[in-house]
Amino acid sequence: MGGGGSFYYALHRPDLFQSACPLSAYCGPFTVEEAHKHYEWNGMTEVREKYYEDFYKKYGVVYLMNTLPKANIESVRWYIDCGDDDYLFEGSSRVHIAMKNRNIPHEYRVRDGDHSWTYWREALPEVLRFVSQGFHQY
Repeated sequence: MGGGGSFYYALHRPDLFQSACPLSAYCGPFTVEEAHKHYEWNGMTEVREKYYEDFYKKYGVVYLMNTLPKANIESVRWYIDCGDDDYLFEGSSRVHIAMKNRNIPHEYRVRDGDHSWTYWREALPEVLRFVSQGFHQY
């Protein structure tokens, strides 16, 4: 859940977060149809159609970036990082574009790497510097 959870919790409860640093985050579903596939993939084939849209609107990070109040999103400092060979790369890129289109401040990093502990260990020093800077701003 790591990176995806960082997005979900900080977007739904920005009052509890000073910074959020999703690394290699799952950012979907990108459409209601993808939400449907998510339920099927998890073996929940008898879920009513209504829940697909509810799931999309609650967990689609790009949807949330485009629809939540801008001030709520901006109240969190964002650092997004994903490897160029990570299978979740497209989602992080879509979120970055959505944030850029709304002029929401954030840091976005793409480095050589994949979805692995090696990649995340290399990211942690910069992530911790970013979080630490946020504590010194007041």
